[in-house]
Amino acid sequence: MAGESVVVREINNLKGRGLISLVDILEGDAILEEKPIVCSQFLWNKFYKYRACDFCMKSLEAAEEMVHRLSGKTDITLPFSECCTTNQQNNVSCPHCAVTYCSERCRTEAWNSYHETLCLRSSVDDPDHPLNKLQEFWKNIHFPPETCSIMLIARMIAMVKQSKHREALLKDFSQFCNTTVNDQEAIAHKLLGEQFQDQLEYLRNLILEAIYDESVQHWFTAEGFKSLFALIGTNGQGVGTSSFSAWVNNLEDLELPEIQKQELDDFVEKLCDAIYQESGQFQNCEGSALFRSQSAINHSCEPNSEITFPHNDFTLVLKALNPIQPGEEITISYMGECMMSRSRHTRQKYLRENYLFTCDCTKCLSQLDEPDMTSSEDEQEDNDCQDESTF
Repeated sequence: MAGESVVVREINNLKGRGLISLVDILEGDAILEEKPIVCSQFLWNKFYKYRACDFCMKSLEAAEEMVHRLSGKTDITLPFSECCTTNQQNNVSCPHCAVTYCSERCRTEAWNSYHETLCLRSSVDDPDHPLNKLQEFWKNIHFPPETCSIMLIARMIAMVKQSKHREALLKDFSQFCNTTVNDQEAIAHKLLGEQFQDQLEYLRNLILEAIYDESVQHWFTAEGFKSLFALIGTNGQGVGTSSFSAWVNNLEDLELPEIQKQELDDFVEKLCDAIYQESGQFQNCEGSALFRSQSAINHSCEPNSEITFPHNDFTLVLKALNPIQPGEEITISYMGECMMSRSRHTRQKYLRENYLFTCDCTKCLSQLDEPDMTSSEDEQEDNDCQDESTF
């Protein structure tokens, strides 16, 4: 059961599980809200000076600070400072490795969940420590834009290692699809291609050296490690947080005269343009996470709902894009906006490589008669959409 308004049910042999509505849902309604089982920031965040809580990914910058960094203009003053919900006075650090959290609660939850195992302590600056080598190697083979993180796997293992309820946690992880190959369609996940075998083996050895645990020894075998990659590759949900976005959202609750509202809208629009000119599309603190209910939602190239993160942390809110009737399957898009606008051929290629299935949504079926693209056209569309990356 996912909630009072939705339920997870078996759809068919090809799709497996799906999320079904039990009630009438209106456009804009929040269908469900959930926190992840595990979450991790992307490793390049720190290099680009993105600062977020190491547990819940809440942005640690005040909205105005974030605007200064992203726009490159330090003379900008944001009005209505009360709409910024970031409270930096609550920020705390791990006393052993100085990793930062937005609150004492997050620091305690991280330590009790996985950080006691992964804390580098006095080895923070030791380049030869297995965890430092692991992270550095991952960064060198997985440049931005990142789509998943090796530290998500490390945290999964550390959670099992520290858990007092290992069987229940392993059952949670077992619900996620971890198939490396779709035998029915002879599709292999793109992260597991022959060109990546040496890299995968090196990563496996580093993980093995850093945090081996007998209770999940099968995860440390060559095949088991591949299954973990398939798991995070096919189930990992991107998470984006921004104190600036939270500030903008909170502006909507202000009761202002129409003239002042329009002036504020114009100010925000110019601000967004300045940020885009300086920083492009990578404006959020980003990471990936595993969610119980979200993982059951199937893809459609014409989805009836979307994933949002309105609370400036890792809390996922699923919102309806249009009215949904009782008994109707709830769908999302597994692709970014750029890829969604591409041809059926390019969309299908992306979904096969990343999620191991051939889409048969209404949009794809309606475009069956589209001619296949030439290799040069296909490559151009891939290059146009750089929000999905491989090693």
